[in-house]
Amino acid sequence: MRQTSKTRRTIGIRGQLMGFLCFICLLLVGLFWFLSTQLLEPLYTTHIQKQLTEQAEAIVARMDEAIGKGETISYWAFGSRLYVNNTFFNALQDDIFELGGMSSFCIDISDTTLRQIFKVENLSYCNLHRTRPTDENSELPSYSTARAMRQLCRETGSCVRKINPPTPSGTVELMVGRTTSDGSYTVLVTTSLMHVSEAGEVMSTVLPLAAALIFAGLMAGRLSRRIVDPLNRLDLEHPLENDAYEELAPLLSRINYQHKEIDAQLRTLRQKTDEFTQITGSMQEGLVLLDEKGTVLSINHAACRLFQADNGCVGRDFLTVDRSHELSLALETARKEGHSQLRCQRNGREYQMDMSRIQSGGETVGTVLLTFDVTEQEYAERNRREFTANVSHELKTPLQGIVGSAELIQSGMVKPEDMPRFVGHIHDEASRMVTLVEDIIRLSQLDEGDVMPTETVDLLALSQEAVTNLQDAAAKQQVSLSVDGGHAPVIGVRRLLYEVIFNLCDNAIKYNVPDGAVKVQVSSENGISSVTVSDTGIGIAPEHQSRVFERFYRVDKSHSKASGGTGLGLSIVKHAVQYHHGDIRLTSKPGEGTVIRITFPAAAR
Repeated sequence: MRQTSKTRRTIGIRGQLMGFLCFICLLLVGLFWFLSTQLLEPLYTTHIQKQLTEQAEAIVARMDEAIGKGETISYWAFGSRLYVNNTFFNALQDDIFELGGMSSFCIDISDTTLRQIFKVENLSYCNLHRTRPTDENSELPSYSTARAMRQLCRETGSCVRKINPPTPSGTVELMVGRTTSDGSYTVLVTTSLMHVSEAGEVMSTVLPLAAALIFAGLMAGRLSRRIVDPLNRLDLEHPLENDAYEELAPLLSRINYQHKEIDAQLRTLRQKTDEFTQITGSMQEGLVLLDEKGTVLSINHAACRLFQADNGCVGRDFLTVDRSHELSLALETARKEGHSQLRCQRNGREYQMDMSRIQSGGETVGTVLLTFDVTEQEYAERNRREFTANVSHELKTPLQGIVGSAELIQSGMVKPEDMPRFVGHIHDEASRMVTLVEDIIRLSQLDEGDVMPTETVDLLALSQEAVTNLQDAAAKQQVSLSVDGGHAPVIGVRRLLYEVIFNLCDNAIKYNVPDGAVKVQVSSENGISSVTVSDTGIGIAPEHQSRVFERFYRVDKSHSKASGGTGLGLSIVKHAVQYHHGDIRLTSKPGEGTVIRITFPAAAR
């Protein structure tokens, strides 16, 4: 019942609104009728009168100019025959048509006898000056209206008259008259007001139709707004909270359900996108996703660094990121064949690029580009090849000596008195092989990063132990060996740290000069423990300083072999220092000596 009363109230309001709109429409119709009949028609008539007046005055001015020059316009001969200056009137007619746009008017010019001497009738309905013949040679008298107007203009100098039917044209006509300055000629300019009346009739017919159309448009607009406005005000973000038509309830329920489904899908998509971004962002490998046209869809940080780009390249062609011809060919090959690879150097590093085609439903939808930094791998592979070759060479030499000596002993070619020498040679070469194998094993352990037990080690005590064990070798080389400094605790592998100090001191002794010196300085400050080994030896040339820590690299190969070195000592030192997260620095001048300083993070006390 409450809903029914609301409906009735609504209908009552609509009825009032309809009545109001009808009243407005009727008022508009009446207003249009008043404007058309009482205002527009007089204004239009005044405008026509102004045009007629301008034309009449222009013709009079032309005739006054001719009379002022003494030009004869017309005269009567023998009392009955009229002669007209055709040259003047032909020129006047040309002026009428060319100047002022007067071709729609009717013009009558008469002399002092009120007889017509010139006329222009350009409109079929403009026949006010139609004449009747009287005799062959006399002027044709016009109808009485025209003659009366000529008489009125002659008496007053000017006249304006609206002539109602009956007229020769059967329409209301407007006439304007003017006389020349000397009063000898009268000019009448006439036009029909038929268009004014026709316009009024048209407006009386069209305006009600226009009013009806306006009314229909207003009602249609009003009705459409009443229907559409509630729809436009719908809150589609919260469809169930709308106070709308009951017929829309199922639709709003479906929209609400779809909102929930879309929100769930968006959350899942957003989660997967975040996971993808986190995974690709943390990748060391470069990842670039391209669509089927080569446009960048996604690029991670590693790829941005490699190609020196940023996320602004997303949505652009990959050619704007990298213009490498080789890479473009590799991408094209991947699109056609499914996969391609490319090795190249960028920014001083070696990269391998793998490109694979992405397909969906049997169609190519994009390409994935993966970049791998293989610089370390390539370096390790090159070192492995060099190491293998060097190991083979280093092991082959003592083995050949051992085999050769053994064959001589076995063949009985060695004299009994020479037997100890050959046996000693076999022993020395075997010992050299054992040392070499031990160094190789130790380097392999360091390369593999095997976890070894650690402890707190005092570098000062370790240096003193190494120096003590090398005193005999130093004395043999006539080199003084000393240790100085304070306690320097570090956490590390004691055996490796001892070997670092031992090898540095051993090298300093081997490559020293007679009466030379080797000094070991130990210190600990600002959380850094250090060991500095300095000697007064032969020094190292600048071109060799960057390579002395390479495996099997020898500055003086003859001296190294004579001293029994394997060429792995300094390499073991470098890898052992790196294993302890330390740092090693070398300073050397040929003929002055070498200083090597190693530093480690100090152990907490």
